Amino acid sequence: MFRQAIATSSRALRSTPSIAASRAVLRPQFQTAAPAVSIRSFQPAASRWYSESKESTESKEAPKAEEKAEAKEGEKNGETDAVTQLKKDLEAKDAEARDWKDKCLRTVADFRNLQDRTAREVKSARDFAIQKFAKDLVDSVDNLDRALSTVSQEKLKAENKNEDLQELANFYEGLKMTENILIQTLAKHGLERLEPDGVKFNPNEHEATFMAPQPGKEDNTVFFVQQKGFKLNGRVLRAAKVGVVKNA
Repeated sequence: MFRQAIATSSRALRSTPSIAASRAVLRPQFQTAAPAVSIRSFQPAASRWYSESKESTESKEAPKAEEKAEAKEGEKNGETDAVTQLKKDLEAKDAEARDWKDKCLRTVADFRNLQDRTAREVKSARDFAIQKFAKDLVDSVDNLDRALSTVSQEKLKAENKNEDLQELANFYEGLKMTENILIQTLAKHGLERLEPDGVKFNPNEHEATFMAPQPGKEDNTVFFVQQKGFKLNGRVLRAAKVGVVKNA
């Protein structure tokens, strides 16, 4: 077996040069008889054709992808523009609503101020409607007070009164009662009389006609009332004319 294998391999080696020589002889003949275009020349063309088809497919697909991307981007841009416009419209409406709210609040505030001012004016007109009448009336009250002040207190306090002194005392009591009733009636309508004797001088309610030293009394104290004052509903209708203490 081993010998047969060796013999076969040696024969194969001897036949190899003859085969190569026969191939070398045949190759020129085959090349001369071959057509103008060889098989190898077709292979690059075929491969080139396939590559061109792929490139064309890719080139066709590329614009589509770009168009899709542009379309998506356009949709996004459109949505963004729409959202931006809606935001602008919302901001404009919000500003308009704030403006109208501010106008309404100002209108309500002005109306309330008008109501308060009107109420004050009506109250003032009602309270001081009799101001002119009260100024004319206080002169009559002053005359009544002067009449009472002319009666001597010694005659009124005398123990043994004759008929004339008794009539004078009765007349005085009648005038005093009349004055009290008149003062009470005036007070019901807001008119009150100021009697500042012995109080501190108040420039808002008193008018100092003179100043004089008074031992035992503090400075700026009223010690003499020349004319009594009046107030109408808290407002000074007429200041009291007084004498004020000034020791220094």
